[in-house]
Amino acid sequence: MNFFYPLNFMNLAMRIGFDGKRTTQNLTGLGNYSRYVIRLLAKFQPQNHYIVYALKTPVPELRIPGIEYQYAKDQTFKFYWRSFGIVSTMVKQKINLFHGLSNEIPFGLRKARIPSVVTIHDLIFIRYPEYYSLIDRFIYKVKFRYAALNADKVIAISQQTKQDLVQYFGINENRIEVIYQNCDPIFHQILSQSVRNTVIEKYALPHKYILSVGTIEERKNLLLIAKSLTIVDHIHLVVVGKETKYSKLVKVFISANKLVNRVHFIQHVAHDDLPAIYQQAEMFIYPSRFEGFGIPIVEALHSGIPVIAAKGSCLEEAGGPNSVYVDPDDELNLANQIKSILDNTEKRTNMIDSGRRYLEKFESKKIAHQILELYQNTIDNAKR
Repeated sequence: MNFFYPLNFMNLAMRIGFDGKRTTQNLTGLGNYSRYVIRLLAKFQPQNHYIVYALKTPVPELRIPGIEYQYAKDQTFKFYWRSFGIVSTMVKQKINLFHGLSNEIPFGLRKARIPSVVTIHDLIFIRYPEYYSLIDRFIYKVKFRYAALNADKVIAISQQTKQDLVQYFGINENRIEVIYQNCDPIFHQILSQSVRNTVIEKYALPHKYILSVGTIEERKNLLLIAKSLTIVDHIHLVVVGKETKYSKLVKVFISANKLVNRVHFIQHVAHDDLPAIYQQAEMFIYPSRFEGFGIPIVEALHSGIPVIAAKGSCLEEAGGPNSVYVDPDDELNLANQIKSILDNTEKRTNMIDSGRRYLEKFESKKIAHQILELYQNTIDNAKR
């Protein structure tokens, strides 16, 4: 796509509908992406009318100013409304295009002649079925496959996800557009040391630490970092994320290897405090075995800290060529890379500077333009 077109390339305002399943309630991944897209479009194309179709009233802090929210009139049949009835609602409201922000679209959009776009985030449930229950895998496959096959256009959040859509669902690659995302602007500003110190004191964090952010589940591979600490002396590890059954396995290892005083688990961190926790860290480590993209890496790059991530999925797309990538089963290599960054000021500085330059790839205006141009092309093609 051509990034040199002005953002006012569309002649007429559009009425855009969004799936609000994650937008109004989910505080993490898919919810963050959904709100990011809506806020971005409202900022760069404010003349459009944006309507979020949701089952519940937004959590107050998740409500986006200036956006209209629609709900099922009969809450008894709200799930039917979301999958089917929503289409007749959109017809009455003369929606020009519907965007399924979290892997799904309602049934009947084509019959109603409402053009649609769906964002598919990943197909991890197919690549790593052992991380999901049988019923979840069945539901995801039905929903994701239907959406990918029936939407007019598919947004993949990484080249890896695009490849998986072609491989596993047989989607024509010409129907798929890779559009990255940036992180919340709250991470873009470097905070003063006094502000950082206040947050560090609030959560009783150590003076010098490496950082891990994300749900503590098997796929995220926190155990690899814990193993590396048996080789790297002195440095502490701060872990921010919701705990799961996998957490027990990690904590057993930490206890058995006398690392309890060096590993700090923090839950329920206020979103506004996260930038300070990132910025005070020596580096960010994300050894996940597989991701659709890896937005915490982008948050870390904006925070001005080096990144170490795992090889094997799309994390290189998020971190760029000058972040460090390790085998997700090689704690010795990870430990050596941690030592190298801690001991080599020049390497650390080069990684930080290169990371900031790489972030130009995720510049918000470019992303907004890509999405808006895709919308307009989808609407135009539907009229032919």
